Amino acid sequence: MENNNIDNGGFLWGLLGCCIPVVGLILFLVWKDQKPKTAKAAGIGALVSVIALVAFYIIFFVIMGAAGLALGAF
Repeated sequence: MENNNIDNGGFLWGLLGCCIPVVGLILFLVWKDQKPKTAKAAGIGALVSVIALVAFYIIFFVIMGAAGLALGAF
């Protein structure tokens, strides 16, 4: 039996993983053995999205805390 799976990585799979991290994680888990390059692209996209979101929340709360201190709210 021939394996005709095309595994070229694919920027769009990474972009999908970045836009919808849950889908990227699921694609990574499903494709990690059959399409390792494409799975890696989707997984990295999901990981980048999650890291960016956590960084955004940290920066947001630091700025809001500083603004609250500057205005005397605390």
